[in-house]
Amino acid sequence: MPITDWPEAERPREKLLAHGASSLSDAELLALFIRTGLKGRTALDLARDWISTFGSLRHFLDATPREMIALPGLGPAKLAELHAALELGRRHLETTLERQDVMSSPETTRNFLSARLRGLRHEAFAILFRDHQHRLIAFEELFRGTLDACSVHPRQVVERALHLNAAAVILSHNHPSGVAEPSGADRHITDRLRDALGLIEVRVLDHLVVGEGRPVSFAERGWL
Repeated sequence: MPITDWPEAERPREKLLAHGASSLSDAELLALFIRTGLKGRTALDLARDWISTFGSLRHFLDATPREMIALPGLGPAKLAELHAALELGRRHLETTLERQDVMSSPETTRNFLSARLRGLRHEAFAILFRDHQHRLIAFEELFRGTLDACSVHPRQVVERALHLNAAAVILSHNHPSGVAEPSGADRHITDRLRDALGLIEVRVLDHLVVGEGRPVSFAERGWL
């Protein structure tokens, strides 16, 4: 039965308009993006199939374009729209960070870094450069590595901090394995960066490790 023939209270669009986006399930939200189904399959059926294929909505959204394009009903145009929507969400988080003091919005910072780094198939080391009011100057991915390693060079980090006239930084990197627990090497490079940046009076506010779930904070563990 087409979604348009369902009772109004059960249609995803009407539910969203009446109760807000948070009232919808993952599949219902995705169905609104899909808009139309295939012969014998509603948009909601397709959404459930797509999520089921990858195990969760997040794993679906983290999939590569090649993996996504193999799904029934997901062609190049729809794939482009999906990636545009995801990028809009990331840019919204970034503009929110630009307006806020990072010390008063740690969850916004976590959400932004998760959106940027979680799901990458390689390890990446990125930095949020902040001004004296802890507002965002720039977010830069400075180093990129393999599945389980990424070489970080303190000299380059110091040069970027000086170039941007940063007063503080938040370090971040991802663990493609999904396990966010910091390693001994993570703690060692954090100490080296803190010492190097300290010579030019740039504070390291935190180092966040991104994996599955909530990023792990060095500051919260008392390591900074």
